[in-house]
Amino acid sequence: VQLQASGGGLVQAGGSLRLTCVASERTYRSYGWFRQAPGKEREFVAAVFSGNRIYSQSVKGRFTISRDNARNTLYLEMNTLKPGDTAVYFCAAGNPILTTRDTPGGYRLWGQGTQVTVSS
Repeated sequence: VQLQASGGGLVQAGGSLRLTCVASERTYRSYGWFRQAPGKEREFVAAVFSGNRIYSQSVKGRFTISRDNARNTLYLEMNTLKPGDTAVYFCAAGNPILTTRDTPGGYRLWGQGTQVTVSS
């Protein structure tokens, strides 16, 4: 199984981007997005599982995660982007337990990452 992320780019603050992640198979129960800024730990952004969605506090209300099961595709709609959102964004898949759904360790498979840069 592979994950292929795309959709990153350079955008001005206040702008929008949509990230896409295509899975070669639908094998896992949970899919999520994480991001990593230079010099920082990889951090949770959002996840979708069993029809539920969870978000980090920093993106809640601005980002929307969705999943098209027919196309094995995961999306992250990002609105009102801020310079602090600048990072490499990774999609991930796995079968995390409740307490690991927002941690990198809860996910088994990772995409290659796509760069998002928000200018002020």
